[in-house]
Amino acid sequence: MSLRINDVAPDFKAKSTVGEISFHEWIGDGWGVLFSHPRYKTPVCSTELGEVEKLKSEFEKRNVKVMGLSVDTIDETSSWLDDINDIAGAKPSFPIIADTDMNVSKLYNMLPTSEDGSSEGRTALDNETVRTVFIVGPDKKIKLYLTYPMTTGRNFNEIIRVIDSMQLTSSHPVATPVNWQKGEDVIIKPSVKNDEAKKIFPDGWNEIKPYLRKVSDPSK
Repeated sequence: MSLRINDVAPDFKAKSTVGEISFHEWIGDGWGVLFSHPRYKTPVCSTELGEVEKLKSEFEKRNVKVMGLSVDTIDETSSWLDDINDIAGAKPSFPIIADTDMNVSKLYNMLPTSEDGSSEGRTALDNETVRTVFIVGPDKKIKLYLTYPMTTGRNFNEIIRVIDSMQLTSSHPVATPVNWQKGEDVIIKPSVKNDEAKKIFPDGWNEIKPYLRKVSDPSK
């Protein structure tokens, strides 16, 4: 069955570069990002893993943990980390799962469940759908997933932007407009009628249309 937004993220136990991890337990009461790559020592993913390490403090500020997923062995992935440091100037310290039996990749619909065998002998092209980012909330539900082609590097600043939006809108009755950045004006949800909005936003709002009411970021 395909996963959808607001489905509970499937729990799993797996070996990683920092030891065995139980996914839901690892997330704890915070947020989690699970991002996968099709094979170790692939060029685009090498740049991505280094960038995620550089953004570590930004994720930590937001109570977000980050985990990679590889279909390679621990030894293969570990042998890649120094290359990533050479390429990106940052050596990943976050856990990277060794999904050699491809169970997690199948559990998260990144490979067909009918796919037989292990990762041994497979190439990046065999695994090209394993290029997905999942954001999971404290309730262990999937908040976002994006699947990228192999030739397009992921934009992790965009992932952080989306997390900012989701964390804001989970605690305030607002939505964020196109290209929104943290601290900019937001939109009052249509479900909040004007009488209620006056209590929540006593300083008022800018009514562009009756259904489009902009207000200052309430977290500021």
